[in-house]
Amino acid sequence: MAFAYLYLGLKPAARITWPIVLWLIGMAAMLVILWAGHRNFSLGTGATIKSSIGWAKGWALIALFPFAGAILDIRLEVIARAVCRLGVWTWVMLPLFVAAPFIGLPEMLWVSPLKAVGGPGPEYFATILYTKEPGVGTPRWQFFAPWSPAAGMVAVVYIFLAAQERDRWLKIVGISAFLMIAILSQSRLALVALALLIPIVWAIARVDRPSTWFLAAPAILLLGIFGNDLLILIEQLMNDFSSARADSSRVRAALGRIAVDRWQTEAYWFGHGVVENGPHLVEYMPIGSHHSWYGLLFVKGITGALSLAIPLFATLAVLLVKARHGALHKTALSMVFVLIIYSFGENLEILAYLFWPALLIIGKSLSDRTSTSEPRQNHLNSRSRGYSIGSALDTQHG
Repeated sequence: MAFAYLYLGLKPAARITWPIVLWLIGMAAMLVILWAGHRNFSLGTGATIKSSIGWAKGWALIALFPFAGAILDIRLEVIARAVCRLGVWTWVMLPLFVAAPFIGLPEMLWVSPLKAVGGPGPEYFATILYTKEPGVGTPRWQFFAPWSPAAGMVAVVYIFLAAQERDRWLKIVGISAFLMIAILSQSRLALVALALLIPIVWAIARVDRPSTWFLAAPAILLLGIFGNDLLILIEQLMNDFSSARADSSRVRAALGRIAVDRWQTEAYWFGHGVVENGPHLVEYMPIGSHHSWYGLLFVKGITGALSLAIPLFATLAVLLVKARHGALHKTALSMVFVLIIYSFGENLEILAYLFWPALLIIGKSLSDRTSTSEPRQNHLNSRSRGYSIGSALDTQHG
């Protein structure tokens, strides 16, 4: 045990709290539910083993990374510094990505031989410089993600993490780099998430301050006066959001309807056990894809959806209370909000290997002991407080 404390940074006084236990139980239940679905539809031993491996590469990670964050003494500053350094290299590589479609470079450079071990698709093993938007032909970038909206999700997560960097120059580089990824990925959800979460997290973290309520009072008054006009504006924005990529929105909606209908009529409790491709109407895309909840209902039934919903929203409830305690908890709250928002636009489990820093921070914030003995002054070579994105995230520990 002494070895673990010395070399792995385990917290001697750390205690696994009940939200972490919920994550472990919920993601373990996913495997049992998966086996039940396979048995109900007699899918065979081979398919069960393959799906179990898929569980280990997805849902299991969503529990193990928070668990690691809870038991390992990984500082928020270290993760923020690593994210900002990735931002530096993003700026170095960005000219090549942006120029690629205009100077005739191929879209795909190569596919890793690791594709032979299997996976959700070849895009996970391919090095892709850019893609062309179907029907339009305009370039769209996905950088180190398997597709462009996933790059947008990672950009949102990393922007909030980069905001905790205390070196002003690195913070600017990191935030701007991932903002460029969000823009170039042309992910509508990424821009909406940033616009919504910055003021929400800022307000929740300061809910016990009188100044917050003084600012909220005129806003509530204006909301009452112009509420009807605001609803019309929101409805128009939602229509514009859907029409920006009408074909994509149509396919997503159809995939959702098919998933819900087949879940209710064929496999209510434990789902179908495996993903199935849809009909020509949805361009043969997997039923329940692009949506964690529809995917869970189709593959794992209502029990699978509850296995994610219970720990996710329990974590949200805990961090809503803890958010005012310091930078770590505010950052963790923003991570949970990102996961909730993107659960309606992506399948979270297959992207866990990309947003794992968010899971580490969530686990650290839920642990019984979330502060280290290190001094409040920055130990990473910067004494300046820097700025925060729209003042949404405070850079000092509370």
